[in-house]
Amino acid sequence: MTFLFCTSGLVQTGFSQQTNSIGMSLVPLPAGTFYMGSEREGKDADESPVHRVSISRPLLMGATEVTNRQYEAFDPAHKVLRGKYGFSKDDDEAVIFVSYAEATAFCAWLSKKEGKPYRLPTEAEWEYACRAGTISDFSTGNGLPAVYQKSQQTDRDAVVVSLKTGQTPANPWGLYDMHGNVEEWCQDWYGPYVPGEQTDPTGRAGGLYRVTRGGSHGTPVTFLRSANRMAMLPEDKSWLVGFRVVQAPPVTTKPLPALPATAVFQGVSQQKQLWKPVPDNQPVFREPQRYVRKPDCQDNVPFYSHNHQPAITWCPNGDLLAIWFSTDAESGREMTVLGSRLRKGATAWDQPSEFFKVPDRNMTGSSLFHDGAGTLYHMNGVETDGDWQNLAMALRTSRDNGATWSAPVLVSPEHTKRHQVIAGMFKTKEGWLVQAADAEPGPTGGTAIHLSKDGGKTWTMPSAGQPAPAFTAGGSGALIAGIHAGVVQLSDGRLLALGRKDDIPGPDSVGLRMPVSISGDMGNTWTYAASELPPVWSGQRLALIRLNEGPLLAVSFTHHPDERDGAKAGMYFRRRDGSVFKGYGMYAALSFDEGKTWPVKKLLTDGKERYLNGGAWTGAFQTDRTHAEPKGYLAITQTPDNIIHLLSSSLHYQFNLSWIKE
Repeated sequence: MTFLFCTSGLVQTGFSQQTNSIGMSLVPLPAGTFYMGSEREGKDADESPVHRVSISRPLLMGATEVTNRQYEAFDPAHKVLRGKYGFSKDDDEAVIFVSYAEATAFCAWLSKKEGKPYRLPTEAEWEYACRAGTISDFSTGNGLPAVYQKSQQTDRDAVVVSLKTGQTPANPWGLYDMHGNVEEWCQDWYGPYVPGEQTDPTGRAGGLYRVTRGGSHGTPVTFLRSANRMAMLPEDKSWLVGFRVVQAPPVTTKPLPALPATAVFQGVSQQKQLWKPVPDNQPVFREPQRYVRKPDCQDNVPFYSHNHQPAITWCPNGDLLAIWFSTDAESGREMTVLGSRLRKGATAWDQPSEFFKVPDRNMTGSSLFHDGAGTLYHMNGVETDGDWQNLAMALRTSRDNGATWSAPVLVSPEHTKRHQVIAGMFKTKEGWLVQAADAEPGPTGGTAIHLSKDGGKTWTMPSAGQPAPAFTAGGSGALIAGIHAGVVQLSDGRLLALGRKDDIPGPDSVGLRMPVSISGDMGNTWTYAASELPPVWSGQRLALIRLNEGPLLAVSFTHHPDERDGAKAGMYFRRRDGSVFKGYGMYAALSFDEGKTWPVKKLLTDGKERYLNGGAWTGAFQTDRTHAEPKGYLAITQTPDNIIHLLSSSLHYQFNLSWIKE
């Protein structure tokens, strides 16, 4: 029996610090017990409950994160990634741009080379080593001294710092860089903790995300706490994440069961809906209803103050499926994607549940699409940090009405610009998928498109590598003019897009107009002109779709509601009797000539006086004969019965072509 004790901060385990054949220093850690987790709530609720954990056997852990020199003894080709985005150029800096599979492959190679078992630490082993006998937020106490800190804030543009290992003081057990430098892969699948005392826990039996720990050089200090939990898609890699190893036999503890599906995936009917089109002469406008509903507290749904940026599609079983992000801050790492169903025959949307969330990652930008042949597509942005500039794009598909989904695949794996997904994926007449994504994180800068010719397996970005153009009338460039663009295919095969900002002066001094962009080469180049529609402003996102009946439908807003100049606010609309009135807010516009003109424009209200709340940036508003919803982010789909389903940031509108033309 080995006697375990600590003295003067040095761990006595019955074996001593070692250096292996690739120069890696290994620190002995004792068997022992500790309290895992924290009592934090809200954004950090996944750290609770605090539970007592026993690590039953001593082990050796890398004193530092694996360095470039050490990793490249296994994979010399990795050297081409040194200095990418300016990070980790030198031999003794922490290796980055390594996926989970690559980290585990390194461990297998080192095990064979050394004749000793190496692996990634379990999440419990990692926190045990990080705490090093402490119970405070950090091994240094409840604060992290400045000597440990680098760029500990959310940086839209990454701040390059040295990732040299072992340059800050070691923790009480002789381990370096446990708080910061780079995040570190752990062995476990991510999942919630369970209460009760545990021995050598190993996480969940399966899942979508692998745990990472420790925080990085470019995240706020709170994410560097000993208890803070993070995770990533296993194939993801970035300038924030590396790993360290342990020398220890495999853990044989049985993992906890994989997580059950949340409510949006449960009880989904697989009976195919037989759609009956509404007659062309039957106008439909239904009472607007909330689809963003606050969940019951006992459901433990992560529901935050800001619910925004929806996407919607219809399912073959007759359900509508909506998703949106919920967060306290749009650059927050707490941001999650929630989902809800309006089930066939139901009169109210389900309460929301979590639809997609990579833990502690910003999730800006979602899209849903049903290809009409039974496959649903979900595309989502995934950040490494907060903010939403440097996103990768993850794709999932479902063939059972969204009850189950394929594992997310990073179809655009680089965390970079031009990846902020916009609702409105569609299929061209050639059978190709088109997905729009903002090119810049700010209010201007245009929209890129991503194109798949093989049903979503591979994607290309026609404008990749091309600079943003000057969006001027008669000009041309590589991007759509305006962010948050809606895109459709014209009957002659060209693409047409409408966007927000990057506005173009209209004819005859009418002021700025919403830009229209046309591409004759499937997004490689675009030409620009002023449309006849007013600009889209902050807090607003247009929707654009080709209707089942043939016309193009654009839904947008007459003006920005903060305008106080009565001459600029509102638009003129024509009543059925030929009289003209000025209306304010959301309107529908129809084009029967492939976007050249928009002769039918109708305010999206049935004239009833209502108090409504659009949530997000919209808030409370009143509708009547001349006022509709003043702003919101729009998403649209049309079911085979020809009912148009429009989501604003919080409300669901239902109407049809006959009502617009009425």
